[in-house]
Formats: sequence, C-alpha cells, structure tokens
Amino acid sequence: MSNGTNDISTGLIDVDDSLLVIIDVQDYFLDKYEAARARDVVARIAWLLQVAGALGVPVVAMGEDIPATGELTARIARALLPGTEIYSKDAFGLADNPAILGAIEATGRRTAVLVGMETDVCVAHSALGLLQRGYRVAVPKDAVLTSADEQDIGLARMRDAGALISAVKPLYYEWLRTVENAKRLAREYPGLEAGLPASMVL
Repeated sequence: MSNGTNDISTGLIDVDDSLLVIIDVQDYFLDKYEAARARDVVARIAWLLQVAGALGVPVVAMGEDIPATGELTARIARALLPGTEIYSKDAFGLADNPAILGAIEATGRRTAVLVGMETDVCVAHSALGLLQRGYRVAVPKDAVLTSADEQDIGLARMRDAGALISAVKPLYYEWLRTVENAKRLAREYPGLEAGLPASMVL
C-alpha cells in the first residue's frame, strides 16, 4: 500500500521531478524472448529516451555485469545523449550498487521511471530498493520485459509495494500536461513523431 509523501497514485507525474532509469536492455536478455515483442519494448524505450531528452529529464542507464553479458543493445545506446555514462550493475537491485544510487541521488529528482529488464527481477528489485529509500516509482508496463507469467508477478509485486504501474502513453501526457506543451514539443522536436513506435498511437 502507498502512503505519505511516497504516494504516487494520487497525483500526476511531475516532469520536473522525474528521472528515467534504463535497466539491463542488453541483447543477452532480449534474445530470450519472442523477437517482435522484444523489438517493440526496445522501440518504446528508445522513443521515451528521445522524449526525456527533449524535456530535460535526466537519464541513468545501466547493464548487468557488462563485461560478461555485453553492452546495452545498439538502438538504446544510440538513443542515449552523448556522454551518458552506462553503469555496470552487480547487485540485481540498482539501489545496492553505490555508484548507481549515487548517480540517481545526484539528479536531485525523486520520481524514478523504471524501464528495461527483467520485470520480475532487476526492475522489481530496483523499484523496491528505491521505494525503501523514499523515492516515488513509476513503471510503464509496456516498457519492461520478461516472460509472460513473470511479467504479471513482477508488476504485481511492484504495485503492492507502492509503485505506480502505468504505460508509455499516459506517462508522456502526464509529463506534458497541456495541448500547448504537446504542440510546442512537436514543433521543436519533429523527429519525435517520426520515431514513434509502430505499435503506439498518441
């Protein structure tokens, strides 16, 4: 159950308090799953990275044991702003990795949007660790991935702990809030519409 100042369920997500956290989007994990489903999740994360860049939302990116399992998948690596550090994560939950937790704390933001892999393990562990440290956590269910049964388990585990389970489209509109903001973003960043995943309709 959510409570106190950590309750994310009763208000809109504030773009100025948000950070986007990219967790373990590596071919090592993606190759376990049906290719079309994996491509769609990667496309949604890559598009959300573009939106975050346009709106000034900080990004913290990581991969699990990168020396052994490889870098982030190419599409995500290309979508990161130049100079973005990609952390190698040892503990499944990011909050138990001091350098990564330090990078999150350094943003000064308190609402963490988690995307990536795998929903029931590293994403869930990371959500719980951040919630325990007083962060608000949102998880777009269409931008996290694991096997079907474990997807439901992971999402329920996070929701029960106080995370908001949402999706990429509602997050986008909560960040924008107004028609004028949406029009301005379209004018200033025309590539966003072109980069919209084929499976998404705004």
